[in-house]
Amino acid sequence: MQLMHIAAEVVALAPMPADPPATNWDAPAAPPPGMETVFPQWVGWAKYAAIGAGIVGLIACGIMMMIGRRNRSHLAAEGAGGLLWTVAGLSIVSLASGVVPAIIAG
Repeated sequence: MQLMHIAAEVVALAPMPADPPATNWDAPAAPPPGMETVFPQWVGWAKYAAIGAGIVGLIACGIMMMIGRRNRSHLAAEGAGGLLWTVAGLSIVSLASGVVPAIIAG
């Protein structure tokens, strides 16, 4: 017990640094050197491709629903189900550029 008391007093008397070095862990996002114009272009290409795929997906769902109208109700149901997933995917693609920075900044 006595030894613990002495150890606590020695630690309390030890010199401590005045202030730890300041580190900014909440710095804003910054592109690496040389990527200022390249990365937004890549994002634009990906968004363009995703929107094109969404258009093709909606057309495919419509064709499946039209073909499946007579005696192929399963195909029509697959087309209607695919319609939901296509619209959900398009929604995520169109919201991505606004939602991700809001989450990171928030």
